[in-house]
Amino acid sequence: MSDQTATAPATRSALLPLAPWVLSALLLLVLPFIFTANSAITIMNQMAITIIFALAYNMLLGQGGMLSFGHAVYAGVGGFACVHIMNMDDFFATIPLPVLPIFGGLMGMGLAMIVGSFSTRKAGTVFAMISLGVGELIAACSVIIVVFFGGEEGISGDRTYGLPTFGVEFLQQIEVYYLIALWLMISAILMYLYSRTPLGRMANAVRDNPERAEFLGYSARWVRFYSFVASGFFAGIAGALFAINYEILTEENLNTTQSGIILLVTFLGGVGFFFGPIIGAIVFTLVQTVLSLQTELWGFYLGLIFVATVMFFPGGLAGLIMMHVPALRLGKLGRLGVPYLKTLGAGAVMALGGAALIEMIFHVRHASSGDHEMVLFWIAFDSHSILPWVIASLAAAVGYFIVRRTAPDLMEAWNDANTPDGGAS
Repeated sequence: MSDQTATAPATRSALLPLAPWVLSALLLLVLPFIFTANSAITIMNQMAITIIFALAYNMLLGQGGMLSFGHAVYAGVGGFACVHIMNMDDFFATIPLPVLPIFGGLMGMGLAMIVGSFSTRKAGTVFAMISLGVGELIAACSVIIVVFFGGEEGISGDRTYGLPTFGVEFLQQIEVYYLIALWLMISAILMYLYSRTPLGRMANAVRDNPERAEFLGYSARWVRFYSFVASGFFAGIAGALFAINYEILTEENLNTTQSGIILLVTFLGGVGFFFGPIIGAIVFTLVQTVLSLQTELWGFYLGLIFVATVMFFPGGLAGLIMMHVPALRLGKLGRLGVPYLKTLGAGAVMALGGAALIEMIFHVRHASSGDHEMVLFWIAFDSHSILPWVIASLAAAVGYFIVRRTAPDLMEAWNDANTPDGGAS
């Protein structure tokens, strides 16, 4: 009986790391039943593709300490290769569509091997500048090498020409969703396992102290090279899934803008945590797709969020979440509820008031002559009337005043919640 009693907690502790993966798989299965519209499924597809790409990029930035300004080329080249395979009617008709991302991954890995052979000799600024140069070079080639990249119009294909998989021809968006979700789980698990291998651990060591890693007998250059190649493989998978989902690739898929976006996504989520890029990809996709339907200034608000994250939360959104773990372990997380409600509630009022002022200024400056009516927060009003300006200004000012007044109480509650003997009577 004692042996059985001791075995049960050990079994539970061994299965506990699997819980997030099982819950994630179940969530991916039920999401299409919660959000049934085709537009929602398309957003979820884009979100999953961005998650894979962000996790691949985090293998460089977060795990290996390599800042790349041209990583979109590996996803883009992988996507272009898959579109060309789609257009090979005889060959494409013999392979199942779910296998196609492997070809994209191999293409991205092959390009990463070529570029990594010289770019990973150095880290830091040298690597970043080489990545930027390679990204610009391949982006320029996209309008020159028309045979492969298709010029400015790009290359399009048809995923339904592939061999049906268990009778599924991937005609509908929900079928594509489950294909992308399957590859999301496979890629995320493989990248997580890679981070736990000796090579993944050494990438962390090379990132933190390459001289000491060399002293212990490890080649920092080759550790960076292998991480770079692995990242290129999963970036190619993301590009292939993009090709399957949208059935078209253009120069925009591999230019510097896309590389900057994935850098923003990864840093916003948090490069120090494996799940950080996942959070960043979800937030960015929602802002890009949902918020962009409400305002033309969505990029401006995203930039503000990014700047605020860099200034106040360098660990990203994941780091902000993990900051609460000590208070949770001490059983004092509940003490932050009321202070958070006061300060963050007032901060939300301040943000909404400021956003309203920005939107009204934009409407007044850019609306056509005589167009005074605008819709903000689902309310229609006259942007040239004085009342909306007064309300928005008061909301911003009052919210800011309350935040300044309640911030010291929040800091005191935070210190108390994170101190073992804090608040003891």
